Amino acid sequence: MAHVRKPADYEPPSSAELLRYTAVAALAAAVLLVVVVLPAEYGIDPTGLGARIGLKQMGEIKTQLAEEAAADAASSVHGAGVATGTSGSASPAPLATVPVGDEPSAPPAVSAAEGTWRDELTHQLAPDEGVEFKLVMDAGSVAEFSWTTDGGGLNYNMHGDGAGRSVEYEKGRALPGKDGSITAAFDGHHGWFWRNRSGKPVTLTLRTRGEYSALKRTS
Repeated sequence: MAHVRKPADYEPPSSAELLRYTAVAALAAAVLLVVVVLPAEYGIDPTGLGARIGLKQMGEIKTQLAEEAAADAASSVHGAGVATGTSGSASPAPLATVPVGDEPSAPPAVSAAEGTWRDELTHQLAPDEGVEFKLVMDAGSVAEFSWTTDGGGLNYNMHGDGAGRSVEYEKGRALPGKDGSITAAFDGHHGWFWRNRSGKPVTLTLRTRGEYSALKRTS
């Protein structure tokens, strides 16, 4: 007669083991919250790791854009209560490439000292209006810029994005203008977002030159 082995009895985990597993899972969730979620979503970086891997910059940009959107929504609600007539929402500005003009395919090199800019555009911002222009750049390429205002200062954020990455270069409030350069941290779109909080129309003039393939309006 064949001998049949009796399977070992199943022993469920003890209460102490369940508590240990729960504590480990809670600790892992807390680490993810502090190291990943807070820097990426809110720009809060208690450990400093978020800044090293680029998550803090992403969170700061998200937070600033959320604040701007909330301010726009409040302005829209106030305007709807005062205005009369047919209501409606404005369509978002389409993505448009700023025309460069009839330039030769291989223009002669011009030194920065000569003060010649490759592209120049002017845009008037109504009170509380925002606008964004960006350069299409390869990683490591450099572009010079100069922007000025007429009628008041503008809030601005100079940043870049592309291929799931983002970076913030600098930002400021109520500035009448800025000169400088951008060195692209990666392939993508790098440029500026402006917001008019002066309470009156402001005219923006942007001039650019350097290593980029196009200047685009992105919002």
